[in-house]
Amino acid sequence: MENLWKYLTGVLVIFITWTVLSFAINSQLILPDPLTVLKTLVSELQKSEVLEALLITLSKIGVVLAITVTFGVLIGFFIGLNDLIYDILRPGILVIQAIPIITWLALVMFIWGIGWLGPVIVSILSLLPHTILSTAVGIRTTDKRLIEMAKVYRVPRSKVIRNIYLGSIVPQLLSALQVIIGNVWKVVVVAEYMCGDKGIGVLIAWARQSVAVEKVYAYTAIIILIGLIVENILNHFVRKLLKNWELV
Repeated sequence: MENLWKYLTGVLVIFITWTVLSFAINSQLILPDPLTVLKTLVSELQKSEVLEALLITLSKIGVVLAITVTFGVLIGFFIGLNDLIYDILRPGILVIQAIPIITWLALVMFIWGIGWLGPVIVSILSLLPHTILSTAVGIRTTDKRLIEMAKVYRVPRSKVIRNIYLGSIVPQLLSALQVIIGNVWKVVVVAEYMCGDKGIGVLIAWARQSVAVEKVYAYTAIIILIGLIVENILNHFVRKLLKNWELV
């Protein structure tokens, strides 16, 4: 309960700061006041096309998270087990990770054009390398003495993977998940803005073209609110999952 009050206090501070800055700037084209944005948000959420766009964006985010986490952990796990493969593939993964989103956007637009697939591909390419490297590093930092001891006592391979390897990658994996969840919303919306045909990012692009600044802030607020809700739910689920995993 104490943490909840601290959280709400932080939100209140944001709204007070926002209100003060809005009145100080005194321009609805730069920073609309919170009340105007809130009214716009409520009004937009009552429109079927906005709800449809939101569902489309959420579907892309779900696909990106599923593919990024599943394949990132699997690839990182096997790369981390073999020093030679890790040394060979690591430079390429780092290069992919360093490529700017705008470059991926340009390439994806050339290949697939405007549509649903483009933002998904761009988001996966932007987020997958971090998951792979985080998992691989976790595997490579596993205590070798524990592995040797397991071999001596002939511990089944399944238990070695579950209790030693998975236990070693948990901190890196949780860190990677936090980074992915914190960035997937931004990456998907930016990709939609540039090469999407439907979604919240497309609505933001349309609002910009019509100079409807309050709608830009309202759509952004929708994504922020959903992102915070999902992040808190996932953190609670992860803590519960880890607790049950440790008890097994």
